[in-house]
Amino acid sequence: MPLKERVLAVLEENKGKSVSGSEIAKSVGMTRSAVWKAVKLLREEGYSICAVTNRGYCLSEENDFLSEQAIVPNLRTKEIGRKIDVFKTIDSTNSFAKSLAQLGAAHGTTVISEVQTQGKGRMGRQFYSPLGMGIYMSVIVRPKLSVEQSLLITSCAAVAVADAIEKVAGIDCKIKWVNDIYAGNKKLCGILTEASVDVEQGGLEYAIVGIGLNVQNINFPKNIADIATSIKLETDRNVSRSVLAAEILNCLEERFSNITDKAFIDDYRSRSNIIGKRIDVSQGDRISTVTCIGIDECGRLLVRLDNGEEKALSSGTVRLSGEGVQQ
Repeated sequence: MPLKERVLAVLEENKGKSVSGSEIAKSVGMTRSAVWKAVKLLREEGYSICAVTNRGYCLSEENDFLSEQAIVPNLRTKEIGRKIDVFKTIDSTNSFAKSLAQLGAAHGTTVISEVQTQGKGRMGRQFYSPLGMGIYMSVIVRPKLSVEQSLLITSCAAVAVADAIEKVAGIDCKIKWVNDIYAGNKKLCGILTEASVDVEQGGLEYAIVGIGLNVQNINFPKNIADIATSIKLETDRNVSRSVLAAEILNCLEERFSNITDKAFIDDYRSRSNIIGKRIDVSQGDRISTVTCIGIDECGRLLVRLDNGEEKALSSGTVRLSGEGVQQ
């Protein structure tokens, strides 16, 4: 690990507390002069680090930059997030994670960026991913699932993300089938899963779980301003993105550890914001207005048509009748 990152790790570990230059130097195995240069580089990157004579360096608790040094100390996982790449900017975390997966990256490998220039949403839409405002993260998972069971990945991930947001921010999160997290009647987070099939084995080779979560946003583009929200808007307080990102990874590992048992399905149902409501279902060019009557053990959406016929849907885009277009 480069010196700058090692110094940052020490400062993150003692965030809000002063650490002497000599103590940092001893910890990272370098001179005090080298530590001073590393601190200078971190300040140039935007970190607020104060220096007090006879007390040392102190990383302000107001810093909210995403970094491996800030995320890893908050992990309780064995695999997920233990290999992590953090970028200042990237086109799409899902696209980069996919390239890593194709090269054999291990289960749990995680890609995070401060900003995405081409963040992916469903149906080819672009996910709004401004600098420093959210958590844009993709996780490579290699579950032993059949192609038919692949819907469980997104459903399970949605419950895990909702768990994490509730633990860290105290927001009562609901889930709109299959991939959106809501706070009240507005979208807080979107999840996009992209999978690769092992043709010879007849199962999944890997899946990329992409998570786009609005954290600090207070303004949104006009096309989504009426339907999007953020943790900041919902709570009127600042939440550490690094702590929240780590908790999402913790909850993902916990939930994925028994995904085939489908233990999460009851929680998925209890968090649903569409069961019992009229919804519009888009499948290709066809849009049908139906009544949602439940979610089955495979994560499929159970609906009742106006003629009384009942169906189980494993694909499609859903929105509450009268709701705007999502990002």
